[in-house]
Amino acid sequence: MPASAPHPSVIDVIIPAYNEEQSIARVLAEIPAGLVREVIVVDNNSRDQTGAVARTAGATVLRETRPGYGHACLAGMAHCYGRPLAEQPDIIVFLDGDYSDYPEDMTALVAPLLRQEADLVIGSRALGQREAGSMLPQQIFGNWLATTLLRRLYGARFTDLGPFRAIRREALLRIGMQDTTYGWTVEMQLKAAKLGLRSVEVPVRYRRRIGVSKVSGTVKGTLGAGYKILWTIFRYL
Repeated sequence: MPASAPHPSVIDVIIPAYNEEQSIARVLAEIPAGLVREVIVVDNNSRDQTGAVARTAGATVLRETRPGYGHACLAGMAHCYGRPLAEQPDIIVFLDGDYSDYPEDMTALVAPLLRQEADLVIGSRALGQREAGSMLPQQIFGNWLATTLLRRLYGARFTDLGPFRAIRREALLRIGMQDTTYGWTVEMQLKAAKLGLRSVEVPVRYRRRIGVSKVSGTVKGTLGAGYKILWTIFRYL
């Protein structure tokens, strides 16, 4: 009898969002049609109409009142894991809601996972095309410092801590994410290295976000993120 065709991978997207009513509909509209089963927007206690706009645009909207990027991501993951096992996604994509990433690059982002070549794929802004001014000097330096430390301390070869990323559900479960704020991205990458997961990067485009960044747009946010990223890197040694 002929071999049965492989079962197509189910892809869900998690978008943590805080006060992104001006951008979220554009992000949702540009996710490649037919690629994704469900888009989950986690409204991280926004003071504007982010949730309502996202729901109108067709997303599943969750409300997470605890502030913090990691809290929002964990809420989205809990939603995915809350399905019966047979209905859980094979791949989870994390994407920001500020329109700085190009959602259409998701096709290239998930390709190594669909080819069974990787467990974790990071969308690298360092390897891709960046609009002038889309990353501030402190962001560029912070990424360089963090990825240098990851390479020297964990043997993890990354060029970016970019939030646009895709990961196999089983790999994400093995990692056991815990961070609730700024250390989220680096925790995932260093734990993937410690576990020996297959991690690759693909170039992604990056542009100036809509609105003001809650992290790099303020001195408090920049210092807080920098401290938490470094603390996380040394925490797991």
